[in-house]
Amino acid sequence: MKTNIKSNQKIQASAIALMNLVLFFSNSENISAQNTSGIIGVDHVGINVPDFKTAMPFFTEVLGFVPVTQLGPIPLDAAWKEQNRINANTGALTIKMINAGTGASIEIFEYANNKGSLTNPNTDDIGASHIAFYTADINASVKYLKSKGVKVLGEPFTTPSGDTAGESWVYFETPWGSKMELVSYPNGKGYQKGNPKTILWSPKDEVAKSKPNVTDTATSKLLIEHHLEIWNEKDAVKRAALMGSTYAANIEMVDRHFIATGNDEIAGFVAKLQHQNPDFRFTAKSVEAHHNIVRLYWQFGSKTKPSTVTGMDLFVIENNKVQKLYVFVDETK
Repeated sequence: MKTNIKSNQKIQASAIALMNLVLFFSNSENISAQNTSGIIGVDHVGINVPDFKTAMPFFTEVLGFVPVTQLGPIPLDAAWKEQNRINANTGALTIKMINAGTGASIEIFEYANNKGSLTNPNTDDIGASHIAFYTADINASVKYLKSKGVKVLGEPFTTPSGDTAGESWVYFETPWGSKMELVSYPNGKGYQKGNPKTILWSPKDEVAKSKPNVTDTATSKLLIEHHLEIWNEKDAVKRAALMGSTYAANIEMVDRHFIATGNDEIAGFVAKLQHQNPDFRFTAKSVEAHHNIVRLYWQFGSKTKPSTVTGMDLFVIENNKVQKLYVFVDETK
């Protein structure tokens, strides 16, 4: 009996070791690919249009995009056509690159005397694709598109739950029948509420970054008050609620000994600090605000010795929440 148990344990241990080895090499391959491919991100999206006379007014006058560069007409030789699966009798190619606001550019192709298919693929066809444009107000954008005679496919739908909870979207058609999308999630998506390590890129975040962050003094002081409440609050539920309204979901706290990312990691550090110093509290000595940068000079200690530890926190505020927190602790005298 004991022999069988030991044998089973060895088999289980071997299986676990083998699984870990597989995972190790699998992860190593992914990391290697990321490090060696040299790919940084999406530069542009290319689409074919029947002709520029139809496409350009839609992109410029309806969507408000700006054409920047043009290449061609370029005669295509037989070898190029064969290599790139272009019909032998199709004519020259002209390419325009369009600045599509915040995000990747759109590259549009016009083939003269096109002998390829002139029918748009069905939604479920292999190779079918669409471009999604972000809008802060999807209903207003739908109303605008309809006023321009654009065919909108139904009404905006808001995802009620799951990873994309809070996201609204609707499809529309270009004058030549290609399908495109409007999408909006001004309050974020469901998966972001769980403090994920990876946040999907969004035009709305880039726009927010490009705007000067100017926070009024009253808002700055209120955030600092809430910050102190967070670090003094011993009830985990109340602390979490305060953190959600005060800190950005992907807040980064930089201390001389460690970096904490997100509310969960910071909450864990606060709880540990309170456990080690049950009678201590944080109090403000002074606060200085300049646009979206705030300095808090603080002290931490008991009622009888409130300044046992002193230091300074530097805050970077974006969209009325603390995005960065740099902690400086004074050296013990």
